Amino acid sequence: MEIQCPIDLFPRQEAEVARLTQAINRAPTAAEKSPWAQDLIKAVDVLLACEQYDQESQDCRLCRNFSQLRRKTAGLVVKAGQRR
Repeated sequence: MEIQCPIDLFPRQEAEVARLTQAINRAPTAAEKSPWAQDLIKAVDVLLACEQYDQESQDCRLCRNFSQLRRKTAGLVVKAGQRR
């Protein structure tokens, strides 16, 4: 299933989210993953702040739900990277 974004924000941000996710996955330690995760939070915050969000649109709801999940996950990575 592909998310159809009426303003093409999702596809643009999705490329950045995928790049950052790969960087997180390649980093060997939580501390090295943390900066990438912080950038991922910024990237998904753009999607979460979308002014064109339409609660009636399944695509918008999917985008928002995926973004919230990614933000929570990235937040946990940042938190793990801060523990020493």
